[in-house]
Amino acid sequence: MPLRFLHTSDWQIGKVYRFVDDGTMGLLQEARLAAITRLGELAGDHGACHVLVAGDVYDMEALSPRSLNQPLERMRSFEKVTWHLMPGNHDPHRPHGLWDQLQRGTPDNVIVHLSSEPKLFESDGFAVLPAPLRYRRTLQDPTAYMDEAETADEMIRIGLAHGTVRRFGSDDKDVPNYIHPDRPNSAGLAYLALGDWHGQKRINDKVWYSGTPETDAFDVEGGGQALLVEIENAAATPVVTSLETGHYRWMTFHKQINSCEEIDALVSTLRGSEGDLTRILVRLCVEGAVSLQDRQYFEEQIVNRVSAAFCYLEVDDGQLFPSPGKEDLDRIDRGGFVRAAADVLMQKAEDMSDPDQEVAALALQRLYVEHMKLQMRSQ
Repeated sequence: MPLRFLHTSDWQIGKVYRFVDDGTMGLLQEARLAAITRLGELAGDHGACHVLVAGDVYDMEALSPRSLNQPLERMRSFEKVTWHLMPGNHDPHRPHGLWDQLQRGTPDNVIVHLSSEPKLFESDGFAVLPAPLRYRRTLQDPTAYMDEAETADEMIRIGLAHGTVRRFGSDDKDVPNYIHPDRPNSAGLAYLALGDWHGQKRINDKVWYSGTPETDAFDVEGGGQALLVEIENAAATPVVTSLETGHYRWMTFHKQINSCEEIDALVSTLRGSEGDLTRILVRLCVEGAVSLQDRQYFEEQIVNRVSAAFCYLEVDDGQLFPSPGKEDLDRIDRGGFVRAAADVLMQKAEDMSDPDQEVAALALQRLYVEHMKLQMRSQ
């Protein structure tokens, strides 16, 4: 029977979301705890007796006793699942720190890996080789010891680590928490379970980032997931399956707005988002040029009404400018071919009998918007 376990990481319990109101932050924090329950349920559904958490169980070192114990109580309720915890860069193992506090009341089905040495589970035929972090940043590869760590030949060796496999420059020798992606070959690992990157990512057949089980930022791709790993024997290639765990979805929209009609179209797009809108956080980036009346309409329809349909809606309107008037053309140029083109477009845009009136108005708005964006970048 193959070894079967769940690989997860970056729970970051206690994470503070400073960009949202207190009520929304409470929902997001609760979702991170609820993800633990989903992981336990998924482990049971898929016959996985172990859940490996590759670091950053907590978001910070200083947390209240309640925040420290909430995840433990969630794990305690899944008696048939063994949970493996390990310090990461957000919650390193410091003397008299949170991990020492947890050791006093850890449930029987929770194992805390605080030392860099193999932990054998002979009845299940595998060993966990953890690489716990004692500091937020280290310049030594925390997995290097695994090359010399001894276990029985038939034992399936599973590495557990937290850091980056990517060097960001050919001459950069000071990458903190760097982990060599070829560690499975040098250390005889059947699988290396990694944490730190919040998006799920395959590095090679034996090296994976699970991603955070609950997405926590708009720029995270592949979050809200965990990995089911099945390994037949020490020499076999792991079979890795992605499992959905996230409750909330984080979505980004980039839209061009130049008219009331385009605002209505945006309203339809947002309200037409797939799934339960109350489980979606939206970042809306808009650009364009609108009249004062249309700007007010945008505030009423998007900021005041549509935002109420979502868990959270963030509007980036830094590039939504007022429609250009004659005085605004002076900001583009007082002479030259660009100003000449702008004057022609303005004249056509104001001529209701001109068949190209609408096209000219849009072209003028676009010219003005691009100029304002260029001006903002040069400041």
